[in-house]
Amino acid sequence: MRIAPRIISIFLPLFLVPMIFLTFAATATARKAISAVATDFLQFKAAELDRFAASQYNLLNQNGLSDNPEYIAAAKRAVAEYAGGLVQAPTQLIFAMDASGNIAFSTSSLELSENEGENIRGLSGTDSANLVNLTLGDQQRVGVVRSFAPFDWTILITDRTSSFFRFIDQITVESVVISGVALIAVVILTIVFARLLTTPLHQIVNAMQGIVETGDLGRRVNVPYADEVGMLGDSFNAMTGALENAYSDIKNYALQAAIAQRRESKIRNVFQKYVPKHVIDEFFVSPDSMLVGQSRTLAILFSDIRGFTTLSEHLSPHEIVESLNQYFGRVVDVIMKNRGLVDKYIGDAVMAFFGAPAEDTQSCLHSVLAAFDMLDQLEEFNQWQTEHDRSPVHIGIGINYGPVTIGNIGSEQKMDYTVVGDMVNVASRLEGLTRYYDQPLLVSESVRRRLHPGIPCRFIDRVQVKGRSGGLAVYTARRELTEAETSAWKLHEEAIVHYYDRDFARAARGFEQVIDVLPDDPIALFFLQRCKQYLVEAPPDNWTGVVTYTEK
Repeated sequence: MRIAPRIISIFLPLFLVPMIFLTFAATATARKAISAVATDFLQFKAAELDRFAASQYNLLNQNGLSDNPEYIAAAKRAVAEYAGGLVQAPTQLIFAMDASGNIAFSTSSLELSENEGENIRGLSGTDSANLVNLTLGDQQRVGVVRSFAPFDWTILITDRTSSFFRFIDQITVESVVISGVALIAVVILTIVFARLLTTPLHQIVNAMQGIVETGDLGRRVNVPYADEVGMLGDSFNAMTGALENAYSDIKNYALQAAIAQRRESKIRNVFQKYVPKHVIDEFFVSPDSMLVGQSRTLAILFSDIRGFTTLSEHLSPHEIVESLNQYFGRVVDVIMKNRGLVDKYIGDAVMAFFGAPAEDTQSCLHSVLAAFDMLDQLEEFNQWQTEHDRSPVHIGIGINYGPVTIGNIGSEQKMDYTVVGDMVNVASRLEGLTRYYDQPLLVSESVRRRLHPGIPCRFIDRVQVKGRSGGLAVYTARRELTEAETSAWKLHEEAIVHYYDRDFARAARGFEQVIDVLPDDPIALFFLQRCKQYLVEAPPDNWTGVVTYTEK
């Protein structure tokens, strides 16, 4: 950024912040004052109407006519006419509702919906010193409430919101316009001031560029100023003199840097086959820091081929290695494409994490997208298996998100850049649960909360996995749903609520509806069986719905 824009960016806030603050403070004060006056005016009308209604009722009492329906009706008409006289604008509306919820009188045509009537009946019996907001028809209104007990009326003196606040809105618009004009004036003056300051600096820059273009370090800058700008010119002259003396040293440093760069390139080419590129980059930036463990919050992914041991019994060692290389090649590509790092291979299983070494605020999203891509690649891999007369495979994927310890762990002879901690174990347990629930992908609650709303997720169960206390909410996710799945998942959500409310009969009907849409849905069948068991023998009072798994 040039100096002139920098000066503008520094000085503009010094002028603008107080100006904007004063403008908004004045606007707020004016808004408050006008609002108070308008509110007091409505309160005054309410008091006058209340006083007139009281005088009419007292007149009935004084003449012994308080029980005469005809005179009472006449008194009410008089109050309604008086209310009409209080209306001074077509936007104003005064009306009363009796105890039965009927409109006793209204200064203009008024029809209330059932909800509006309920809202107004909720105000009966109260006298509000503050404004109330309400909707009448298709209009937003503000007003005050008065209760007149002798007639059992709830009286509302209202005005349309837009009309009530029109002067306040006008003040706001005018304040914004004035602030905009002042802003333009301040910007223009600041630009002029910045140019006056930077003109001598431009002269120095032009002189420096001449030295750089010609490469003549013997040239000097001539600055005819005895101020800080002149001191800058003298410093530049001293610098070029020092550079001229150190020119030979710079050439030696450049040669050494070129040699070091070639050596680093050779090291990278060798170790990138074993360690991801961004890990090597971080090592060269700070070699010592890579030996120290760090506490980070990451997304951890475990994936395993189901029943691979059984499948491999029918393959030769060469075929096993060939199939695994085909599978791992596809899986690693999609993990790295989604900013993940493959931690290790455990037989036919893969462990990966997202969010390290480089920070990734969307690590949960990237891990789930990687899982979707892995399932897509699995279809292509199974086609390859079929073409080579080998059985297709299924995989289970578990993803968890939480704090872990990450760093180089091992000995001087062999070290791994890896993660350890309870969150890693939970991810492994989730992958193991995929076979129990017949789901290709399971994620924890911490992952689901951080996913984009556009990724559909389905609640699977509350579980307590081996080696961990407390319940864990488990979900599955899809890239997209069919119409049938969309309908079934919504029914499943409703049934789950009844299930954990111990309304097992209603929950069972909900899961049966899910099965009607998706006949082979394992989760709905699973919960339906539980509901039927609990309808025969109810769970204990301390039942929380958490299922404990004692195996990995």
